[in-house]
Amino acid sequence: MFRSFLIPAFLFLSVLAVPRSIHDGHDGHDTHSIAQRLPSAQWHHPRDHPVRELFGRDITTDGAAYPQVGSPTWSAPYPKSSPDVSQLPAAWLNALKAAEQAGKIPDVPQSTSLQPNTNPVYPNGVNPNSPDVCSATFKCRLPGDIWDAPDSFIGTGFDDGPTDASPALLDFLEANNEIVTHFMIGINILSEPDSFTRSVDLGHDIAVHTWTHPYMTTLTNEQVVAQLGWTMQLIHDSTGGRVPKYWRPPFGDTDLRVSTIAKEVFNLETIIWNQDTEDWSLTSNGTTLQAINASMSTWLTGSKSPGLIILEHELSNQSVTAFESAYPVMKLNNWNLKSVVQLVAGDSSPYSNAPNINSGDVLSADILNAALLTISTSTSSTITASSTSSSTTSSSSSATASPTSEPSSATHLPPTPKHQVLLEAGEDRLLQQLSLGRSFQRVSSPLNNYRLHRILLHFYRYSSIFASYFRTYLNFFVLVDCEQNSSAL
Repeated sequence: MFRSFLIPAFLFLSVLAVPRSIHDGHDGHDTHSIAQRLPSAQWHHPRDHPVRELFGRDITTDGAAYPQVGSPTWSAPYPKSSPDVSQLPAAWLNALKAAEQAGKIPDVPQSTSLQPNTNPVYPNGVNPNSPDVCSATFKCRLPGDIWDAPDSFIGTGFDDGPTDASPALLDFLEANNEIVTHFMIGINILSEPDSFTRSVDLGHDIAVHTWTHPYMTTLTNEQVVAQLGWTMQLIHDSTGGRVPKYWRPPFGDTDLRVSTIAKEVFNLETIIWNQDTEDWSLTSNGTTLQAINASMSTWLTGSKSPGLIILEHELSNQSVTAFESAYPVMKLNNWNLKSVVQLVAGDSSPYSNAPNINSGDVLSADILNAALLTISTSTSSTITASSTSSSTTSSSSSATASPTSEPSSATHLPPTPKHQVLLEAGEDRLLQQLSLGRSFQRVSSPLNNYRLHRILLHFYRYSSIFASYFRTYLNFFVLVDCEQNSSAL
């Protein structure tokens, strides 16, 4: 009998369709961090331009054909300002509706932002620190949201890119052999495709920072889905099909409702921070390099428990300079620097369907169904199947949250082994949709069978002639003696 089971990647075939035309009827929520120019029809370099060689796209993909990043075809399907919820893909809205009807989305009232770049407020009588609301703006920590790094670690990341300042930051990081997380704004990716491409080529992690950087608690449920969904879709279509697992709310503004929507609809985990440089205000005299240096010195020479997640931006040359000045102090005080999403992911991956941003096998999945996959960076040839349901407590009646500063769950030190991609078996309903008509045990697929699965997947996807043979192949392996092999799990 076989000692492993083969549940191929074809379980996750759904492909999102993006609208061909966008009508942006929703105003507001654009902030200082939004790049204003968009690529013209003639923006891109000719094929013999030296930049083509410098920024060659050699990353692995899920096998699908994606438009060249930065081309008019690539940018055409996406909103050019705040998304219009009437133009959202039906699958996203259906996923939200299903979560609402199941009672998973808490009934938390929207907040109101009275002035740009000022903290929003809730209606009278609503306590933002209550367990039923738990607003991160008011420093309430939701269980599962990440605020702290493991002891002695700095989770490195930069918000609001890509911008004109990104090349200088990338130069510095490359010179010092550092990998960080870029929490990127969707509309800025459209505006600065070269910096986005270079970030990916250098191996930096890409995470979600919404489409236009609004205060998320001021939005409707549908608007929250739009801000997250379009950003995830653009990252997916620009990185060979990778689906990010982490997001950071603009201004750190989230609450029980918003974080639950992110988790229930898109399987996104929320990352906040425990120290703030306020470097975004350097260009408006809100702070100074001297003030940031003083704060950094205090944090970096102080306690290493918990570790640090410092809010920094790639907004301006000044903010990049602030990090460059602090970097030697981090090293001098023996801090361990690691991309924040890799740090909190531990021995799993920061992506739902790939081991990293620019190499390794990418499993074919859309941004909704990627949650059914488990990708590991462990050297083990198998992984224990785990539930794909949300770990976030999402019912307002059962939610528990602490308004006090509690240590993050990210307290384990991640290993750094050779990357391996492992596919976890999907839900029963997905096999049933393929008319297999048999029950089975959730199992893990070894890496050495993955390429065979991908070949068969393409046959199945593009020709109905092979459908019956494909089902026969699956039935053979699904019927392998699960009882005798259960100990392998």
